[in-house]
Amino acid sequence: MDVVFKIFTLLGSLGLFLYGMTLMSEALQKVAGDKLRNILAAMTSNSFSRILTGLFITAVIQSSSATTVMVVSFVNAGLLSLVQSIGVIMGANIGTTMTAWLISLLGFKADIAVLAIPLIGIGFAFMMFKSNKKKSIGELIIGFALLFLGLSFLKSSVPDLQSTPEVLSFLQQWTNYGFGSILMFVAIGTILTIVLQSSSATMALTLVMCNNGWIPFEMGAAMVLGENIGTTITANIAASVANVSARRAAMAHSVFNLFGVVWVLVLFHPFLTVVSKIIMAMGLDNPLQAGASSNSTLYAISMVHTLFNLCNTFILVWFTNQIATLVTKIVKGKKEEEVFRLQYIHGGLLNTAELSLAQAKAEIIHYAQICRRQYVYAQEALNTSDAEKFDKLYKKLEEYEQITDRIELEIAKYLNNIAEGQLSEESGRRLQAMYKIISELESVGDSGFNIARILQRRNIHNKEFDPNMIKKLNYMTELISRGFDAMINNLTLGYDKIENISNAQDVEHDINEYRNNLKEEHLLNLENNVYSYLTGVYYMDLISEYEHVGDFMINISEAIIEIK
Repeated sequence: MDVVFKIFTLLGSLGLFLYGMTLMSEALQKVAGDKLRNILAAMTSNSFSRILTGLFITAVIQSSSATTVMVVSFVNAGLLSLVQSIGVIMGANIGTTMTAWLISLLGFKADIAVLAIPLIGIGFAFMMFKSNKKKSIGELIIGFALLFLGLSFLKSSVPDLQSTPEVLSFLQQWTNYGFGSILMFVAIGTILTIVLQSSSATMALTLVMCNNGWIPFEMGAAMVLGENIGTTITANIAASVANVSARRAAMAHSVFNLFGVVWVLVLFHPFLTVVSKIIMAMGLDNPLQAGASSNSTLYAISMVHTLFNLCNTFILVWFTNQIATLVTKIVKGKKEEEVFRLQYIHGGLLNTAELSLAQAKAEIIHYAQICRRQYVYAQEALNTSDAEKFDKLYKKLEEYEQITDRIELEIAKYLNNIAEGQLSEESGRRLQAMYKIISELESVGDSGFNIARILQRRNIHNKEFDPNMIKKLNYMTELISRGFDAMINNLTLGYDKIENISNAQDVEHDINEYRNNLKEEHLLNLENNVYSYLTGVYYMDLISEYEHVGDFMINISEAIIEIK
């Protein structure tokens, strides 16, 4: 029973450590969400700046998995290219080494857990504020305290090896197979990271095992290599339901880490010799020798992690384009994607509500482009006199109306999920604007099918439009096309870049003016029996429907400018 209690205590300590790290990471992202989004979205073609960006963001949020999932989502949203994402991922791998140093320098050398309870008290005081930002700072402080409290419990909950020598003999049995033992511990590191979904948690376990003498430095170094393989799984899971570009970005992360593990395993002993020389240059014991101090071993393990990622980045940064070519060949894209498939938010939420809005914006632009394609078919239906061709176009327009309904529903669900997170005031306004925009786009889709139904009723009653009427209706569709141009341009610019919506206002004015002119002309035509009353009804129904579309489109541009 005592053994079971100790196992659960160990698991609980690990859970507290993981929860603290998650809380701290999420709080940091909430505090710096907008800045992180702007930094990532403003990536340039400079490889050095990409690496620094990945390094900085991972050092801030203390999770390479979070950064990599974020990058995959940005690729999915079209905000980063594949080549750019590879550079950021390289930087993220370097940034994640900060966690190991933080634990080595503070977690074992000083008893931070003594300050944990007072820190939780300070964090709780911040949580009492109404301001979301101050609440996030409170979560950050509490997360930091819980992380080190969990680490403290983790250290104290491991078995006493002097009183239980059978545990030591069991571990020693795994360390006596030469290079086979190294491969075993690489596998252990990989499996632990996959199970825990955090290389930082596995690193903490590795440091605890080395600090307590469970495993020698060489086996700890092998576990670090395994952690670098296991951490790629998170990004691949996130990308599994995303688009082709996102899956390629996740695959690039795997290629980067697998290549590094292979060359380090080939040069394993020379690599550890270099690490030991660096540690000795710091005035510490040789970690490769028996009886080395725990500080020496801890710093050596952290140095293995850092040197591995630094060397790997320095080697592969010159081959970014080749890596992109390789993953493009490995992850092949489909020739055609179904029109109703979501392009950008299929991969799920980003790590924070703030960052997820970028994906929603990209999907809304894609939604607008789908609506535009519907009106190309509507114009074809207007101009065809072939009954068979009209029937095909009618079915196509009906399908598009169902597609636009589905897309609105999916985006709305996604926005509901975002709304559950912590949002800044500005992001809250963006979210409300997005709800309005997708509602207006759904109405645009409905109007596209309404046009088809009006034309179908005209055909059922054997009525035809004369060439002059067709010419004027085509001019109205040209105005609608200009309206789509203005609307999509404004959606693409977004609230932060748009200065005014005069482009959309001008088109909407032209549509209304043309509608009014046609109304007056219509009354004269009826008086002069230019066409039958029923033909005139269908004609003016179409004009009114097009005018409604113009109203929906100006509403969308107004929603964008109102965010300011």
